[in-house]
Amino acid sequence: AIQGATTSFDSFSHSVTMAFLSRCRPSSYCSQQRLFSAKAFAPQFKEIARQSKLGGGIKAIEKQHDKNKLTARERLDLLLDKNSFQEIGSLVTHQCHDFDMEKKTYFGDGVITGKGIISGRPVLVYSQDFSVLGGSLGEAHASKISKILDMSMKLKVPVIGINDSGGARIQEGVNALRGYTDIFLRNVMASGSVPQITVICGPSAGGAVYSPALTDWVFMVKQTSYMFLTGPEVVKAVTYEDVTKEELGGASVHTKKSGVSCGSFENDIEAMASIRQFYEYLPLNFEDFSSNIYECNDPIDREEEVLDRIIPDDSYCGQWRRIVDRRSELSPINRERARVCLILMRTKRPVLNIWWYNSTRRETDVRIR
Repeated sequence: AIQGATTSFDSFSHSVTMAFLSRCRPSSYCSQQRLFSAKAFAPQFKEIARQSKLGGGIKAIEKQHDKNKLTARERLDLLLDKNSFQEIGSLVTHQCHDFDMEKKTYFGDGVITGKGIISGRPVLVYSQDFSVLGGSLGEAHASKISKILDMSMKLKVPVIGINDSGGARIQEGVNALRGYTDIFLRNVMASGSVPQITVICGPSAGGAVYSPALTDWVFMVKQTSYMFLTGPEVVKAVTYEDVTKEELGGASVHTKKSGVSCGSFENDIEAMASIRQFYEYLPLNFEDFSSNIYECNDPIDREEEVLDRIIPDDSYCGQWRRIVDRRSELSPINRERARVCLILMRTKRPVLNIWWYNSTRRETDVRIR
């Protein structure tokens, strides 16, 4: 027994000695080894980087274009200043091995996250990639979005999220649902600290609709974006009612009835261009009072006589729309916000109900108590 213990101790001492000597080798030798490894891995790394930029593959990208939708990277290219995007977590993959998921591994795990610049101002972004597993949210997917939200609170920089997701990744089960709770928590923590903007550019079902509702501004794209907790198939199975996706949770529903969305756009290109303009009016955080201030050429003593008639005798018939339209340089987003602000600022009586619509609607219903 003593001899066996001595042998074991000798082998252990030998391994420790070899490990120590390997660390004490000349730095030139170590640098050569690292240089050799880097050179050997370089071609493989280039191939991995190329694959990560393709998302779900060329065929999946073509399907996205056939639906009149841009890919996640194309949206970011339009949203951010040229060559300003720095991706974070591009090689992240899921760790699920159930239901043969180990055979369906994509770099980035269906969401592109990073930091960039819009008109010279910093911004953090994430864009869900529908070409990868339908943009479904898994544990790694959620951790990347949570990291961006954590960075936004730490750096005090706004967040813009582009949603195009079918909801939770059912193969990952509870882990995917837990990822949603991590995002919801950070949405609440960031509320009032940094601006949060969500652009719905595709389906947003199930757990994917809760996070946008917790952000400050929600915008949608007509005919291609939907927001609902469950789809038309489930509604038909439960209520025996036939409804379309547009009727259940399209842009027209959420901009005209529910009020969840602040505005809608004709396509992805118009959406990204409008969000760029909208971002210029926002402060970077709750402590920022100067970065969004621009020189105003409007005379300070300018008088607008129509303001005297903004609240007529008949309180159910407001004439305030024409006042906003006189400022033709306002963007569609700012016009919508201005319409509501005019009512709230100029009405001395409590507002009971306000229906306000985007620039395509020709009538407005304002009820004042």
